[in-house]
Amino acid sequence: MSRISYYEADIQDFLSADEDAVLGALAMQHGFALEHQQKHAWQGQIKLLREYLPPASSGWIYFEFSIPRMGKRVDVVIVTGGVVFVVEFKVGAQSFESYAVEQVYDYALDLKNFHRGSHTLPVVPVLIPTAAPSHPVTDIVWALDKVAKPLCISPAELPQVINLAVSQCSALPIDAVTWSRSGYQPTPTIVEAALALYRQHDVKEITRSEAGADNLGLTAVRVEQIIENAKANNRKAICFITGVPGAGKTLAGLNIATARAEQHSDEHAVFLSGNGPLVDVLREALARDKAGREDISRTTAYREVSTFVQNIHHFRDEALGSTAPPVEKVVIFDEAQRAWNREMASKFMQQKRGIEFFDMSEPAFLLGTMDRHTDWCVVICLVGGGQEINTGEAGLAEWINVLHDHHSDWDVHVSSRLDDRDYIWDEAISEELLRKSASWDDSLHLGVSIRSFRAEALSEFVGYVVDNRSDMARTTYQLIAEKYPILLTRNLEEARAWLRNKARGSERYGLTASSGANRLRPEGVWIKAKVDAPVWFLNGKTDVRSSYYLEETASEFDIQGLELDWTCVCWDADFRYEKDQWQYFSFRGTRWQRMNAAGRQLYLKNAYRVLLTRARQGMVIFVPRGDPADPTRDPLIYDGIYNYLIQCGLSCHF
Repeated sequence: MSRISYYEADIQDFLSADEDAVLGALAMQHGFALEHQQKHAWQGQIKLLREYLPPASSGWIYFEFSIPRMGKRVDVVIVTGGVVFVVEFKVGAQSFESYAVEQVYDYALDLKNFHRGSHTLPVVPVLIPTAAPSHPVTDIVWALDKVAKPLCISPAELPQVINLAVSQCSALPIDAVTWSRSGYQPTPTIVEAALALYRQHDVKEITRSEAGADNLGLTAVRVEQIIENAKANNRKAICFITGVPGAGKTLAGLNIATARAEQHSDEHAVFLSGNGPLVDVLREALARDKAGREDISRTTAYREVSTFVQNIHHFRDEALGSTAPPVEKVVIFDEAQRAWNREMASKFMQQKRGIEFFDMSEPAFLLGTMDRHTDWCVVICLVGGGQEINTGEAGLAEWINVLHDHHSDWDVHVSSRLDDRDYIWDEAISEELLRKSASWDDSLHLGVSIRSFRAEALSEFVGYVVDNRSDMARTTYQLIAEKYPILLTRNLEEARAWLRNKARGSERYGLTASSGANRLRPEGVWIKAKVDAPVWFLNGKTDVRSSYYLEETASEFDIQGLELDWTCVCWDADFRYEKDQWQYFSFRGTRWQRMNAAGRQLYLKNAYRVLLTRARQGMVIFVPRGDPADPTRDPLIYDGIYNYLIQCGLSCHF
């Protein structure tokens, strides 16, 4: 694990130390060729701190303090008087740029949320452009979690800020050494995780839960053993990894792909997903990051990262053009249970690719493609439960049937939980696995949720809501309400204002709705307008196409596998509550039509399950009032939804 900071010392020792010695310690830990600009920045920071830190200060100072989740380091952290000061310098700058304010705010929030020693402490973000004019501070604005709004000051105001914050907090002194060693437990978004892993960070550095990190580590070790065994013995193997919601199945897959790519570049390990928006967002994020770090064009960077994360359909199309084995020896299929069945795959190939005689499912074609290897290969299937949201998804039965009928010589390794009801299995499939002598393995199950640092029980609560168990939902919500707010509103502008007010720093928020929410258009929510996923998820607050603008709305297809900090779920009459039951409808032409097919009902229920589990920190649910003059927007329908959610324990008090 990387060093916590480049330099740390008792404040009094720092104030009396030789400046060149401090600079030398920083340079020694830097690990890269020291550019003049960086050396100059450190020299400026050292000089200013020695000049302006209160001479009687007690506590510790840290230079280049690590923030693993963000893959960055804070310029300076000062721990004194029971307060943690997060200080970002802009050497030579005169003004307080908004990006810099957001940056230091993010650092402070990251420490508060993910650094164990900072959970209960007051944290003060401070931005100091070194050439800024005097900017006296008269007050500090504290949030409920004891994180102050960023203070923008000149260097000369630093002692005033320290004294003011310490006097307002009246906190006990901090054992700084214990504080710094208390441990960092981040919960990265999947985009942040992909960036960190691509930069070759260890998975343990980017997971919040120690149990979750251990679980991921055990899974990675076991998969490594399976791969090495197949490689040594010229075997073909497939393994199925399961996990509870938010356990990090995608993270596990990315971790395997990056580890193999780093250590065995000749194997061309690749992460494949049929989730187009997820692939697009990951590729774009990786490309932007790589281009910035390596000073290369975005086009070049995009081409390079595209070999690491691929759309499963593009992988399939490339294999169609040749009978040769693919260059990849190790492939990871994300959400394997969502691969297309024969009918859906055939229909797609005919309509979109002009291939008349494609008569196999995606699992059949993909395994057949990997089977072209004459020596060895490994297929890793990441399996989620309760995530099927589209017609034509084959489920796990198809993978097992294909293995039985066409690839009986393959080694099969399965999670010990694979026959649980969550993964939509039946006795026939379990019996087939037993007949095949599959290897059942506990380490292929990810049993610890690492998604939301605010609410472990969120997925459980949402499950009760969509399963019509309001009593259990109400009880479960009480467990998360304090840390994970979920509010109800009948006013969309009120919801927008709540999101903007709750989000701090660069915390991302956005509007979501089901793909069948066709009668929200009078409310200004038009789900038929397709979002550009990379732009919506990655671009900043000044881009009208980004999620921040709260104009474009993401559906379950856009957001599955991804997440925001805060969301507004816009609820339409497609999934309505009547006669003490959920009712399923689709809007066709000019009216709502009842949805009777069990499969389509499951997809709709899961669509709302996905939408209700995309927020990391909290959400607001908007249920419109409807219009008595519009039969497609009957107020009684929306009142039924709203009242049921009230029964589930949700509040309409902002």
